[in-house]
Amino acid sequence: MCLYMSSSSELKISNLLRKCSFKQLKQIHAFMVTTPLSQNIQISSAFLRRSTEFGTMEYPNLIFSQMGSVFNADITLWNAMIRGYAYNGPIERCISMFDEMLQSGLKPNNFTYPYVLNSCSAKGCFQKGQKLHCQIVKYGFESVSAVSNSLFHLYMKMPVASFDTCVMKNGKVNDARKMFDQMHVKPVELWNRMIFEYGNIGDVECARRFFDGMPKRDVVSWNSMISGYARVGNVVNARDLFEQMPEKNVVSWTTMIGAYGCSGDLETARKFFERMPCRNVVSWNSMISSYNQHGKFEEALDLFVRMQSEGVISDGFTFVSVLSACSHLGALEFGKWVHYLIKDWFQLGVIVGTTLIEMYAKCGDIDRAFTVFVKIGNKDVFCWNVMIKALAIHGRTEDAIKIFLLMQKMGLKLNDFTFSSALFACSHGGLVDEGRKIFDSMERDFGVSPKLEHFGCLIDLLSRNGHIEEAQCIVKEMPFDPDIAIWGALLGGCRVRSDFKLAKQVMQRVEELKTNESGVYVLSSNIHAFSGQWPEALSTREKMEEKKMWKKAGSSSLIYDHKDDTELLQETL
Repeated sequence: MCLYMSSSSELKISNLLRKCSFKQLKQIHAFMVTTPLSQNIQISSAFLRRSTEFGTMEYPNLIFSQMGSVFNADITLWNAMIRGYAYNGPIERCISMFDEMLQSGLKPNNFTYPYVLNSCSAKGCFQKGQKLHCQIVKYGFESVSAVSNSLFHLYMKMPVASFDTCVMKNGKVNDARKMFDQMHVKPVELWNRMIFEYGNIGDVECARRFFDGMPKRDVVSWNSMISGYARVGNVVNARDLFEQMPEKNVVSWTTMIGAYGCSGDLETARKFFERMPCRNVVSWNSMISSYNQHGKFEEALDLFVRMQSEGVISDGFTFVSVLSACSHLGALEFGKWVHYLIKDWFQLGVIVGTTLIEMYAKCGDIDRAFTVFVKIGNKDVFCWNVMIKALAIHGRTEDAIKIFLLMQKMGLKLNDFTFSSALFACSHGGLVDEGRKIFDSMERDFGVSPKLEHFGCLIDLLSRNGHIEEAQCIVKEMPFDPDIAIWGALLGGCRVRSDFKLAKQVMQRVEELKTNESGVYVLSSNIHAFSGQWPEALSTREKMEEKKMWKKAGSSSLIYDHKDDTELLQETL
């Protein structure tokens, strides 16, 4: 590219900058530094701004640093750099450059603030954003559309904990509402955001007032309002709005499926599903999830089979729901088939992998569950917890404790469920010393305060293994009132030791709870029966009848399909 000095050079460069490549930009730069155009603030500003539009700030930063002090005192150049960092990153550099600009004595303008506010929102620097708001009011830029819009989104994104004066759960939305009311230009997207946010906190009355006051609505407006009603369980109003909609899309139909599904009206939810003119994977997931939520696991699996037959591509949410249904039904072969369908579950994430582990464990194949666990790359704490619990349930308590110790070596942050799982493993494996150590280390080494469930696991461990006196001491000293599980654990220890006196005392405390839990009464009766104390055993059974409590019969379910995985796959494709 060759440029010649003329009276139109400035215009030519301005036009070239709008569409030049990065290579051409450098040629323009070389031309500018050899001509008086390098002293033209407007051309320099346009050039610098264009240099920030190629995805990196290395070259613009070099240009900016080479500009003289006179140029560096121009706000348009600082704005160009601040804008560039806001778009290209690092975002924190956008904020720090704004601070440098203030320190140099420059006053921000209405073009500066939107980029800095958006960067504060992205980085979670909400206190900084609130301070900027004070500056904006001081300088009179609050009424500028771009500035007020950025302030609105800042407050919408701000967590409630960041509000010093927030005493209501909708305090965040109220602050955003103030910004909304001050805005002169309010596009439909902002109205929709207010409706969504009010619906999200359950204030459907305010959401509806916004909806009714909109000068213009789009399909998102209707969907947001319907979603708000669905969230609070107001299916009647959701249905009424749905019927009034001038235009419905797949989101509208799926929202109604979810609304009826959550309310338990699965029949109507299914009718909406069947009536949909067009379905996507979210629609299928919503219906399958609704079946799962209400224990209709076989219906969920049937719908998944139909989903496969219609060629709908499943996503991670689909597989989690279906594998969960398999877990509840003990449908191991179906679960294996679903596993086969997941072509690349590594990319679907740890949640799908964890659900696979849980499915195999609950269906009895602990070896395959462990194989999946080993193959998962970036395992989160929940995944480790599930594996520990699964191994413990299947009697591999030592392996469970090894996993627990490995978590510590890898520096993972252990949580409540981690210790519950580890203590559960100790209880089922009779690892008394190990259980004591784990319990004692909770608060001392990991800062996790033991909850009632942790005390329950420890008491169960001690009671099962004959340490009934120690268990009693813990019951007396723990900072919680014993629940039925605690008394049940102690009662189990009475059975081990044939301690009828303590068993009687425990049953007295159980009766004070006025619980309908039949398990402890059955255990008490069995303790007496085992020792030949039949009158006492009969008396306990009579108390159960008086309280109209019945022993729940154990049950299990298993889906058997004579087709192997290959035949089932061929049938559904």
